[in-house]
Amino acid sequence: MKRVSIKLALAAAAVGALGIGAVAMASDGQEVRETLTGYEEFPALSTPGVGVFEASVNQSTQEIFYRLRFSDLESDVTQAHIHFENETNSGPIVVFLCSNLGNGPVGTQACPAANASIQGTITAVDVGDGAVAQGLAAGEFDELVDAIRAGATYVNVHSVDRPSGEVRAQLSDDEHSHE
Repeated sequence: MKRVSIKLALAAAAVGALGIGAVAMASDGQEVRETLTGYEEFPALSTPGVGVFEASVNQSTQEIFYRLRFSDLESDVTQAHIHFENETNSGPIVVFLCSNLGNGPVGTQACPAANASIQGTITAVDVGDGAVAQGLAAGEFDELVDAIRAGATYVNVHSVDRPSGEVRAQLSDDEHSHE
């Protein structure tokens, strides 16, 4: 009986160590997790809507793996993006996460109407030219990552009744998290 317990404990420790290593390798150590609310919109909104944006940055492969969840919005979702700007202003779109308006680049996924989750991978091809006047040009993946680390990007979800955005969160890596 004692041998079985020791073997199970060793197996559990090995599986746990492998899982931790896999997460660290997949993300190059940079994780982003932010809660979206109407209070972070510009101007601030009172809405029951909420969201969560989670991302893992892998700079060695030039990929950001993300998941965006949202619920309780006051109307159907029309689009979601990452914008380039500080927390006190609205800024240009640099990455489309989803759109139902036909305004995203080829390959932009459709947004679920409400209470849903989307996920995907952002690469240099997904970085648009919306912020070229501010120095972040199309395809500049490393510039996007630097802007996220600096807290100079935000994600927001737009809805039918709130076309400028219903819920928003300023993004930064886990060292600078706003949560």
